[in-house]
Amino acid sequence: MKLAAVDPISIVLTVAGAYAALLLLVFVFQSRLLYFPVKTIEATPAEAGLAFEPVRIATEDGVELDGWFVPANKPRGVLLFFHGNAGNISHRLDSLRIFNKLDLSVLIFDYRGYGRSGGSPSEEGTYKDAEAAWRYLAEQRHIPAEKMVYFGRSLGSSIAAWLAVRHPPRALIVESGFTSVPDLAAELYPFLPVRSLSRFDYPTAEYLRNVECPVMVVHSSDDEIIPFDHGRRLHDAARRPKQFLEIKGGHNEGFLLSGATYIDGLRDFLDEYLPAIADGIS
Repeated sequence: MKLAAVDPISIVLTVAGAYAALLLLVFVFQSRLLYFPVKTIEATPAEAGLAFEPVRIATEDGVELDGWFVPANKPRGVLLFFHGNAGNISHRLDSLRIFNKLDLSVLIFDYRGYGRSGGSPSEEGTYKDAEAAWRYLAEQRHIPAEKMVYFGRSLGSSIAAWLAVRHPPRALIVESGFTSVPDLAAELYPFLPVRSLSRFDYPTAEYLRNVECPVMVVHSSDDEIIPFDHGRRLHDAARRPKQFLEIKGGHNEGFLLSGATYIDGLRDFLDEYLPAIADGIS
């Protein structure tokens, strides 16, 4: 029995066609590789023993965002919370509890397409959402810039840094962040020309070079999603004054597993740049 001859040109064309199809799929559906919104709100701050006020925030392009304002007893300031690319605000109750203990009131909100917020997520959209959240604090709650702290985790780090360039707060905390989407994607998918394919940028390092307020960069040496080197490079990009806090544990639970290292590190940073006052925000 004779085996059919293998045509090397046909093999090359088949492989090339499959690779081209993969590139097309990545280009068209890459937003699904970046954003993982969850619509269902699974709990509220009340389940964490925290008082809160539901808020609705309108963006400049007419999208309505859902969020919570969680007041501290004697707040030293207000923290504007930018969460990561998955889930929604109901998955951040542990962080809300930590910031409440650090005497910070918190405004946390869902980006468009997340939780009960309208619209669909996009890079430009998340920036508009950030602007709207800042405007809510500044114009409706009359919080001065010197009493605001921006906090961004993972994807939220880039959004918080973007906002800090445009509306400088008293301080910025960047946790588990990446230098940019193309940088991270090139490491995750070295077999793809992601820098040419990427429709997203989120250039966190570039933003940090232009942030003028004190910056703390927090990153875990055990982070399995965003390599520790990204945190170091973000710290290098930031202007002085700046601090670096190394924690332990995975990307999503490092801040919890690090315990006192994390909480005391945040407290020391806040005590230096946003000290507590006896009667809270004046």
